[in-house]
Amino acid sequence: MVATKKSARGGNGASSLENRPLLSPVQAGGLAAVFKVLANDTRLRILHALVRSGELCVTDLSGSIGMKPQAVSNQMQRLADLGIVTSRREGNTIRYRLVDLCVRSLMDQALCLMEGVSGIQSGVKTTCCG
Repeated sequence: MVATKKSARGGNGASSLENRPLLSPVQAGGLAAVFKVLANDTRLRILHALVRSGELCVTDLSGSIGMKPQAVSNQMQRLADLGIVTSRREGNTIRYRLVDLCVRSLMDQALCLMEGVSGIQSGVKTTCCG
């Protein structure tokens, strides 16, 4: 019988967290930086708008979330610096889209967790996070 090394990947290709080695201080710092960028209500609303629409320009994003275009543009730069969104030029317009699909999943899981906590606090136990 041949021994095989257990894969750290789950059935859907995603890494299994429990099979990963404990985070190093550098990894934990990097993860904290990602969460810090995502821990902003404006950026979360922008990301959700992009998930819903696929691709938007700053003008459309600013109209969707009720902010000035310059403020939205500044937030888009933070998201682009982290590699979460990308842009393309279409004439005089720059259109943004989500490129890191892990963010979509992370937001979905966070909403699930938030709804589960709200349900527990109101006496209704719900879970969608598995």
